[in-house]
Amino acid sequence: MLKPSRSEKLFSTPLLRFNVPDAALLNAALLTEAEALRKADAGANKSNRGGWHSSGNIFDQEAPCFAEVADLARESVLEASRTIGAKADVAALKFKLFGWMNVNPPGGFNAPHTHPGAHWSGVYYVSQPEVEAGNSGMIEFLDPRSDLPNWRILKAPPFRLKKKIRPEAGQIVLFPSYLTHWVYPNDTKDERVTLAFNATFS
Repeated sequence: MLKPSRSEKLFSTPLLRFNVPDAALLNAALLTEAEALRKADAGANKSNRGGWHSSGNIFDQEAPCFAEVADLARESVLEASRTIGAKADVAALKFKLFGWMNVNPPGGFNAPHTHPGAHWSGVYYVSQPEVEAGNSGMIEFLDPRSDLPNWRILKAPPFRLKKKIRPEAGQIVLFPSYLTHWVYPNDTKDERVTLAFNATFS
């Protein structure tokens, strides 16, 4: 019986999750700031459908909670870059961070989209309503490779066309910015609140 002499994973797309310890106070501060920003600004129209998307770079805000998330974002991006085997000294590269808040009320969702021009995109989960079943609030990633539908007959995980997850509050999800993703409608009575960001090296 033949066994492979070597097995490699080619052209894989990394998806990483980080747990932020003791996130309750940070999340409470972010929710307070989000409420104040929503009262002061109608927000921007991006991928949000029925929800609120903050205007400008959220990390330009003076509240300490945004600076804390910026530090977490930088740390997670650098660690992720090392984890995937980056040969460059990523800590020595110039680093641009741009962030925004999303608030999805009941029925709100985010349409499929990518983040052109960035390297890493991430989402910090501030508030994630609990559900017992269904797709409410889940983020789904779509396989960026073409010509794969014929592989479905094998039912092999490396060739699945979609991957969806429901992160918890206090988690960071990090992925390459070219990866198409979207968020299922919020079917609960509570708001789903996240802080998303793009990280770009130069």
